[in-house]
Amino acid sequence: MSQVGIDRVQIASMEPSSRIKGAFSIANAQLGRTRTDKPYLRCLLGDKTGQVPGRMWTIEESTFKRIPTDGFVWVEGETQKYDGELQIIIHVIDTYDPTREEMRELLPATKNDVDAMFAEVITLLETLQHPAMKALARVYLDDAELMDQFRAAPAAKSMHHAFLGGLLEHTLMLMRLADRVCPLYPKISRDIVLMGLFLHDLGKTRELVYDRAFSYSDRGELIGHIVEGAIMLHDKVHQVMREHGIRLPADAALVLQHIILSHHGVPEFGAAKIPATPEAILVSILDNLDAKTTMALAAARPDRADQDLGGNFTERQWALDTKLFRPDPLA
Repeated sequence: MSQVGIDRVQIASMEPSSRIKGAFSIANAQLGRTRTDKPYLRCLLGDKTGQVPGRMWTIEESTFKRIPTDGFVWVEGETQKYDGELQIIIHVIDTYDPTREEMRELLPATKNDVDAMFAEVITLLETLQHPAMKALARVYLDDAELMDQFRAAPAAKSMHHAFLGGLLEHTLMLMRLADRVCPLYPKISRDIVLMGLFLHDLGKTRELVYDRAFSYSDRGELIGHIVEGAIMLHDKVHQVMREHGIRLPADAALVLQHIILSHHGVPEFGAAKIPATPEAILVSILDNLDAKTTMALAAARPDRADQDLGGNFTERQWALDTKLFRPDPLA
């Protein structure tokens, strides 16, 4: 088989009606049924430049059982435009075990400089005013293993910022938004909002597995990042007292835990509690703003948007519960 980086066309450079061959990441592989009740494969194929839907219209169930639901596969097929989308029609598919170097080509990653983004997060945390908040930020930043994971982790398995460095990129965007929005609401506690945003998704460093295909760890399946983040905060608050002799105001620790537990907004989206402080409401709204805007832009204006794939609308985006209008209205 060919090496990943030699003759394989990256997804962002693919054009319709082209033959393709090479290794890809595969996500959400499912066995569907055609109208004539024949099994077919539907999945997402990806590399570091993006993802596209994959379809294999004739597949043996034994082949489907052999390939991973989330992992890596070797694919031979052709690209096709369908209803305004580029998709890959798969002719041959098999399991594939990439080297660590190849995985860097197959897993999506942020296009931004990780070191620069992390430095900006630190700069924003250094603007915290309350001594207890500054001390709490420091015990997180001094946790080298956690910060390495924070810099590398995706923000999701398959939704918004689902790429290496995505958690850092998402968190930084939220902190930038808060830095601009908080002055418009003088009664809001900027320290609580900034710290809440820094902490709100840190549990994803333990919820997600991202050294191969993106998936959930056992803790992710059994506990999840929301409760994990609240547990982590409890431990860090005690660490601040133990190592720095600083006791957080009781309401500060309580409200920060509440922000972590409530930032998904409503129980049907995973929140343990509905946001019930001004700071928790702002954090939840900013989180939703960045997540949904990022998903909308990725679907309606992908990097290959200069290709004419036909159709003014995307396929239905289930996370947004709508199709999206593609054209720039001022073009």
